[in-house]
Amino acid sequence: MKLPVLVIIATAAAACSAGINTRPDLGLAAADSAAIRTDIAYLAGDKLEGRLTGSPGNDSAAAYIARRYSYLRLTPAYPGYLQSFVARPAAAAHTGDTAGLKTQNVVAMLQGSDPALRSRYIVVGAHFDHLGRSTQYAMDPAAGNAIRNGADDNASGTAAVLQLARMLSISKPRHSVIFVNFSGEEEGLLGSQYFVENSPVPLDSIVAMFNFDMVGRLVDDKLFVYGTGSAAELPSLVDSANLRILPALRIQGGGDGFGSSDHSSFYAKNIPVLHFFTDNHDDYHRATDDVEKINAAGEARVVNLAFDMIKSLDARPARLSFIRSTRPSRMGPSTTGSQVYLGSVPDMSAGTIPGLKLTGVRAGSPAEKGGLVAGDIIVEFGGTPVTDLQSYSDALYSHKPGETVKVVYLRDGKRMETTVILGTRG
Repeated sequence: MKLPVLVIIATAAAACSAGINTRPDLGLAAADSAAIRTDIAYLAGDKLEGRLTGSPGNDSAAAYIARRYSYLRLTPAYPGYLQSFVARPAAAAHTGDTAGLKTQNVVAMLQGSDPALRSRYIVVGAHFDHLGRSTQYAMDPAAGNAIRNGADDNASGTAAVLQLARMLSISKPRHSVIFVNFSGEEEGLLGSQYFVENSPVPLDSIVAMFNFDMVGRLVDDKLFVYGTGSAAELPSLVDSANLRILPALRIQGGGDGFGSSDHSSFYAKNIPVLHFFTDNHDDYHRATDDVEKINAAGEARVVNLAFDMIKSLDARPARLSFIRSTRPSRMGPSTTGSQVYLGSVPDMSAGTIPGLKLTGVRAGSPAEKGGLVAGDIIVEFGGTPVTDLQSYSDALYSHKPGETVKVVYLRDGKRMETTVILGTRG
């Protein structure tokens, strides 16, 4: 959208007064730290009561995001920008609750300017839900039904996506861009899993996914960027962008595209990903995660860096070279049979969900050959009940490579089983 001249001048002035350093050619598309703080203050205000999936506060947050996209004149991917779905948390399935939680992702689209590339899409996303008053995944259960506002987790990521929507609408990228805000992440990546299973565009037309989860607490210039191992070109793309953003950030991370946030749902569908994160802190999943502790100027630097990466990717006529991880990773303590290998990737966001939920499986692994997929919840392994990561690890490592083992799991609330032939780690 072409903003009025006075609005553009005011936005640029606000960015300068906030001390945001950007590459010279960002121009008027620089991140606005004042707008970032305003968005977080609304989303993490007590009025929305922590944006719990299925709650009125979550619905209000979705409506707010949709209004922002409408103001930018982005194309709604669904009526009113809302991709409605029913979230069915695994914990509810275990108790026999099949009603689910009515909720929605918020999805907007920006058409690319290049006729040859506009049929390819870059996805920019973040989850907007949080814990509300629930103690289920809270780190401060003694606080009872206190509102857990989730300013950093993940109003900050939502604000980053809104800024990038504004900046990219000004800069007119060659590729088309999908901006998506997920619900149900705290319940186990439910919104992003629903999105990739019901994408508004063919999945093979998505060239990359950029995910933002807890990017509002930049300290000592330290930023984690995960997923650089999901495509051959991503390490140099990240490093080059950081050299252009002054002062440069101290970037750590790497790794494949699996992890405990929404990017994992895309990587499981063979899409390269980058995940931005400014580190954990003592307010994580507590009632003390409020807007007063947000470093808005620091988040603006993260957004500017991500914008540079997106524009660099957008300038490439060739697609990224996707890398599917086959690297076995040890998931827990072993007792015997430490070389046994299944190839499952646990969803570390699953919290107290009974069983072991998978965020993905390794390519060519026994898990993949046995038909296990992201979202499955292992509840029994080799006749041993599985209630969490520890019990799963104990069950797995009680076997040896080459053994055939029955695996019982839940998929969409249905109890299913398969057999796997265990492999050798490494």
